[in-house]
Amino acid sequence: MVTTINHFFDNSIIRSYDIRGIFNKTLFEKDAKVIGQLFGMEVGKNKKINVGYDGRKSSEPLKDALIEGILESGADVCEIGLVPTPLLYFSSISNNSRGGIMITGSHNPKNYNGFKFILDGDPYYGQDLLNLKKKAKNFSLEKNRGKKEMVNFESEYLKNIFNNFSQGRELNIVWDAGNGSAGKVMKQISEKIKGNQKLLFEDIDGNFPNHHPDPSDPENLIYCINEIKKGSFDLGIAFDGDGDRIGVIDDKGRVIAGDLLLLILSKSFVKKNATIIGDVKCSQVLFDEIENLGGNPIISKTGHSHVKINMKKYDADLAGEMSGHIFFKSNYGFDDALYAAIQLIDILSNSNKKLSEYIDKIPKVFNTPEIRIDCEDDEKFKLIHKISKSQKKLNKKIIDIDGLRVQSEDGWWLLRASNTQPCIVLRCESTTKVGLKNQLLQVKQAINEFDNNISQKIVVEN
Repeated sequence: MVTTINHFFDNSIIRSYDIRGIFNKTLFEKDAKVIGQLFGMEVGKNKKINVGYDGRKSSEPLKDALIEGILESGADVCEIGLVPTPLLYFSSISNNSRGGIMITGSHNPKNYNGFKFILDGDPYYGQDLLNLKKKAKNFSLEKNRGKKEMVNFESEYLKNIFNNFSQGRELNIVWDAGNGSAGKVMKQISEKIKGNQKLLFEDIDGNFPNHHPDPSDPENLIYCINEIKKGSFDLGIAFDGDGDRIGVIDDKGRVIAGDLLLLILSKSFVKKNATIIGDVKCSQVLFDEIENLGGNPIISKTGHSHVKINMKKYDADLAGEMSGHIFFKSNYGFDDALYAAIQLIDILSNSNKKLSEYIDKIPKVFNTPEIRIDCEDDEKFKLIHKISKSQKKLNKKIIDIDGLRVQSEDGWWLLRASNTQPCIVLRCESTTKVGLKNQLLQVKQAINEFDNNISQKIVVEN
């Protein structure tokens, strides 16, 4: 029996890296079913698709609709349960499935949800998702019922996490899952670490009653920081809502930026003349230090899908983003915050140095956090294009793989359009405080040429 289907997705939900929207407002169970049908058709009859989901209240109904769509396409489903996203990636390697879909809203508010995809071991994103959106408007489905099985990969995943791990000295650690889907696995990992392990918010709860599950925002790390300051802890480790991004706090209660964490992890690789990738938002210190140590640093577009593709392209040993996505070649090249946590523990436990000592030895620079300025989705890319075109006429040193990163003698500034939110992202860095102020003034001036309202939102302190 052949059925003709016409379906239209809300324009806002197809993103650069994945599909994401507000449940029952822009993202519906019918969307999930159609996504299952189309992705199942692409994967092929009797081919396997692994499906996992996070702890959000909307994840189970979306999962059920997605699986029904996949089965109607004739593809088979291996349901792996409520898991962190890295476990979905790992399961697809483990059972050699052709496809994988994770239902997750990641670090977004609790009313959001979405889908992350892999196909043949690579991210399914960008143009793939745009093509899926086009196909949904008119496609024929020949219903060939696929088969479904349920498999638990937790023990196998944990075995992989601890592969080649050898703890030296005991470490006292604060762990914070933020009630996200990493909670159960985080607890099992913590039980294998020697030392005092303090667990925060390990119970999976899609309402996120304690704090928002986004470790890139220091406000969400307050509970972890407070525990470190009042106890004798060596570090804190926090995870986002689906366990693919890590946040780290040192023994002094300082939040460690993603690029500095990447640099610490890099030091165990660069002696092998390794290729290490950082995204365009990372500090120049990261790239300079890797080069000084004999490594090969590469700058990538921001976004976990872009970095994964570049991991394969350059046969990189390690990669990371400011946001806390960390990728290891030894872990099949996908981003896994739980695996990254174990690698950091291995380094620290086999050293007599505290995490704060590692941080304090890194050359000091002055930089802003990521500054997000509201800008409508249909305007943000146009604005960045205009600014980029104008800056290139000034013969400046520009990296334009993702927005524009304008470099000068005392630092750099970055402007890029967010691929997940209606905003532009700004970051500046300099070797001096005065230089940082100058970088902010330069980017403010560059924006002001085309949009005075946005430039006025950038505050430059005297």
